[in-house]
Amino acid sequence: MSVRHVAIIMDGNGRWAKARGKVRTEGHFRGVEVVRDAAIAANDLGIEVLTLYAFSTENWKRSAEEVGYLMKLPAVFFSRFLKELMEKNIRIAMIGEMDQIPAETAKILQSAMDETRNNTGMVLNFAMNYGSQREIVLAARKYAEDVKNGVRENDLEVNQFDQYLMTSEFPPLDLMIRTSGECRISNFLLWQLAYAELEFIDLPWPEFTKETLKECIEQFESRDRRFGGVKS
Repeated sequence: MSVRHVAIIMDGNGRWAKARGKVRTEGHFRGVEVVRDAAIAANDLGIEVLTLYAFSTENWKRSAEEVGYLMKLPAVFFSRFLKELMEKNIRIAMIGEMDQIPAETAKILQSAMDETRNNTGMVLNFAMNYGSQREIVLAARKYAEDVKNGVRENDLEVNQFDQYLMTSEFPPLDLMIRTSGECRISNFLLWQLAYAELEFIDLPWPEFTKETLKECIEQFESRDRRFGGVKS
């Protein structure tokens, strides 16, 4: 049983920093380095898509100082690691609503997507200003528009709905990992998670390593995925 699409909720940056007497932003900075490590590890392991929950629609509720810092991290990440990602043939993608992201941050994200557009290897997909309930509402609106405009009948089936989601170009989600010991989904890929396997690990994101990812995949491969059926 191979894993094609892995998603990670990168949790615990702030708590990791606080436990070491550092400010929360230092945890986020360390988290950027771990994004690079996780991307290279996933690519080496043959994963097709790695989706990272970078900034949720709910994260706007954090302090203006922290939000401002988080919005600067794409520039930090791509200035340091885009060349290496290009060499690895990794393509950058994004799900979420770009038009609500600060213009400079959006420009940096778009530039990275444009520069890697023709790469044919693993997709490193950032969920930025992303919320799954919002995604589902937007998908329902797209479908309603298609019906209204005569593009299709009002005949949508469950197995067709994903074509309206932000992840429509990617393979189905196989495995979702959340770091730092929290056991909740936090409005992340709710539709896509229907039959994905879940891993909640105690390690905070700044301590996530290639070995951690390998262990999660090994755990995934040991499971019996029946998708609601039973084995004969």
